[in-house]
Amino acid sequence: MRDFRLLWFGRVVAVLAIQIQSSALLWQVYEIARRDHPVAEASLYLGLVGLCQFLPLLAFTLPAGAMADRRDRKTTVWISILVEAACAGSFLLMALHGAPPLWGLLAVAAVFGAARAFLAPASQAFLPMVVGRKALPPAIAAQSIAFQTGAIAGPALGGVIVGVNVPLAYAVSLGMFLLAVAAFILIRTSGKPAPQANPLSPVEAVKEGLAYVYKTKIVLGAISLDLVVVLLAGVALLTPIFARDILHVGPQGFGLLRASFGVGAMAVAIYLSRFPIVRHGGRWMFAAVAVFGLCTLTFGLSKIVWLSALALLIGGGADMISVNIRQTLIQLATPDHMRGRVSSVSMLFIGASNELGEAYSGLMVRMLGAVGAAVFGGVGALAATGAWSAMFPGLRKADKLT
Repeated sequence: MRDFRLLWFGRVVAVLAIQIQSSALLWQVYEIARRDHPVAEASLYLGLVGLCQFLPLLAFTLPAGAMADRRDRKTTVWISILVEAACAGSFLLMALHGAPPLWGLLAVAAVFGAARAFLAPASQAFLPMVVGRKALPPAIAAQSIAFQTGAIAGPALGGVIVGVNVPLAYAVSLGMFLLAVAAFILIRTSGKPAPQANPLSPVEAVKEGLAYVYKTKIVLGAISLDLVVVLLAGVALLTPIFARDILHVGPQGFGLLRASFGVGAMAVAIYLSRFPIVRHGGRWMFAAVAVFGLCTLTFGLSKIVWLSALALLIGGGADMISVNIRQTLIQLATPDHMRGRVSSVSMLFIGASNELGEAYSGLMVRMLGAVGAAVFGGVGALAATGAWSAMFPGLRKADKLT
């Protein structure tokens, strides 16, 4: 259908823009920090990039979810992407300056995090309005393909462009953000949620969403497991450190490592879009999380670039299985009038695991070194898998995903 194709295209180019921009920003910040600091201290600056994006997410995500259940979700999406385009333009201007201050890069990263806080719950709640509940599992898989298309091409393309010219990477991101804005504006499906008979105040609406997540143990277990595992075992921040100072493969190798995870995830997403998992969802999810932890452990111990890339490739596929099952369970368990708020809680956990995870990884590198941080994260992910399996038996026994 036309609207889903536009939504899919907008998702692809937006994620592509984010990944290219992220690659440029991480490399630029690390290069600036390494001029005056050793590896361990320079890694803390990479952690600050994640922290500066997480704090606005923490502040705005829950109110943004309540807003997504009251205001036009499509409009919220394209305005948020437009703000992200403005951030890309700001990064571009600072990069053209030649020697941008770190505080300026971090300040723009914080604005970018605020835009993401409003984008995520609105876009997740808008998807069922476009495709309907019955088509949700394959639509989520197709959305995952869109994400992974950007996740694969973005880091690889970003690594190549950064190796040539950092400002060019930001300029390409800016153009792609504007394409995404145009795609969402052209969608005809209304993004207005159904009016509520007894509308709640913003504060009460947020409380209702939090209470629903807490009472629905399958939802709580799924999103909290993602928080803990990605917080411990996320390796996005470690890739520039491994590429530059451990594997010694430069910006092109950095792009390869960043892309490998996405290649594995996309391959599995394509398979799931044709052959979705419909039974034993809980078992599949926990098994996939355990494989993800093993891959993180292997990545940390590897000193060979092809083995590191292979570990990330398999880890990306395992992560996609977990993501697909988790998102399907959450969407099917949530009524439409609460999707914005539940999506915002999920996004807050995901944001914590990603952006706060980068700050955590920077601290762990400072304490344990890059290899030690990756090994600790892999072991921690395996331990969390066992603990959550025991604490949330309903999630482990979750069966049908239709």
